[in-house]
Amino acid sequence: MTSETYPVDATNRVKRRHDRGRYDHATVHALLDAAALCHVAYVVDGQPYCTPTLFWREGTHLYWHGSSASRMLRNQSDGQPACLTVTHLDSLVLARCGFNHSADYRSVMAFGRARLVEEPGETARALTMMVDRFFPGRTATLRPSTGQEIKATAVVVMEIERASAKIRAKGVADDEEDYALPIYAERLPMRTLIGAPEPCPRLAGDVARPENLAAYREGRALEDALADAYRTAYP
Repeated sequence: MTSETYPVDATNRVKRRHDRGRYDHATVHALLDAAALCHVAYVVDGQPYCTPTLFWREGTHLYWHGSSASRMLRNQSDGQPACLTVTHLDSLVLARCGFNHSADYRSVMAFGRARLVEEPGETARALTMMVDRFFPGRTATLRPSTGQEIKATAVVVMEIERASAKIRAKGVADDEEDYALPIYAERLPMRTLIGAPEPCPRLAGDVARPENLAAYREGRALEDALADAYRTAYP
């Protein structure tokens, strides 16, 4: 896929408030890379499921992982249609009537066909990036995974065939005649911030916190740390 914009059709076109829709790679990818947790939706025997999981992006491919025994992975081995979503909540909006209460947010829906990663070399690389995408260079410092641990973990990849981002950044938006009403209104900004690191109480010896975790510092926005980690892992 060489276009800088994802194709738009009935599947991914933003239908309500189409002015909030974005389809360019830069916007879609930036929102994906600033998130750690996604929700993957799929259908098994006519029953819809939606599973939360960690994920990461490589170009126009999305990867996620889970237990080899999970329903999600068992049913995404042969090109199962799937939809992966992420959402960044930026604010809650209190307006002067219930209808105009809202939220500011940035979201992505990505569509494609999911398949299990089965080639040994690709699996090994994916299991490395499952960690290093979030904590660049960390896998090289760890105890190697055992054969049983690797066997118990499955990885899914999905090429993004269609995608759309939807962004609301409007704050309070009341009907014009409502602004004169003596009713309080406000925007409540929301951010996910990193708390103080809590070292394992059973650390052996004088093990210091690695320098490559410096991006994950107390008080920093999680999405900024994740975006920095992505740029380091995929320069």
